[in-house]
Amino acid sequence: MDWRSLPSLNSLRTFTAVAETCSLSAAGRELNVTHAAVSQQVKALEQFLGLKLIVREGRGIALTPEGKQLFEGLSEGFEIIRETVDDLTREDLVRPLNITMTPSFAISWLMPRISDFRHKHPDIELMLNPTAEVVELRPGGVDLAIRFGKGNWTGLESELFIPTNFAVIGANCLIGDKKIESPEDLLEFPWLQEYGTNELTIWLERQGVVPKGKLNITHLPGYMVLEGLRRGDGISATAKTFVEPEIEAGNLRVLFEDGVYPGTGYHLVTRPGVNRPPLKAFMSWLRAMRAEQLAD
Repeated sequence: MDWRSLPSLNSLRTFTAVAETCSLSAAGRELNVTHAAVSQQVKALEQFLGLKLIVREGRGIALTPEGKQLFEGLSEGFEIIRETVDDLTREDLVRPLNITMTPSFAISWLMPRISDFRHKHPDIELMLNPTAEVVELRPGGVDLAIRFGKGNWTGLESELFIPTNFAVIGANCLIGDKKIESPEDLLEFPWLQEYGTNELTIWLERQGVVPKGKLNITHLPGYMVLEGLRRGDGISATAKTFVEPEIEAGNLRVLFEDGVYPGTGYHLVTRPGVNRPPLKAFMSWLRAMRAEQLAD
């Protein structure tokens, strides 16, 4: 379509409002613009078409034959646009809210609180996808990803939700009175690692540690890693925020801890643009739950 052959949508919308109300002032109130702005848009449309569309009639206006013809066509066209937008909006409202997050985040933070959201928003259907995979955010697909990192995902918008860093954690029942003075001292312990992640390899590489033999690693779902960590089945690299209560209680011990880098933690990641109402409601609820957590 050659868009240059068409007048501006704003001028067509303004003319339709004038034709419906038979008044420049009333059309201005409908569109929340001034009487002068409406008059300018109609004159610009007439100049573009080379036709007279309205004439003054008493205190109002009347449509010329050409104006009536244009109004009939625009009314039909705008009604089709309205119906299409309404259909899309209804689909967006009823489509389940699709959210992805790491299994560790799901079991440690989200699931203990999700019943509160269901109570407050029973009309919003949820699809929760705990996965270690980085799922692509596409229109009509995943609405929100809760990701760990620095928030620098190209082409996406991110909001720091829970600042935290990674730490190597072990249960006191496993570590006992052994002295842990260097990363190499950890190689003798069994390791627990979440499916689909490689925190262990990344952490050891950052420390400059090269294992001499095969490490004793068990790959588990996220919720099993945390349970195994608490039981002393092995040590693990995990977000410190998830185990802080057990650390404070003296059941778990921080063996090594990464430095705290500004902006690092769990982020709320969305596509650019206006969020649909169910997503707005869920994100507002997340922020409220986080505020309650910090206030406790």
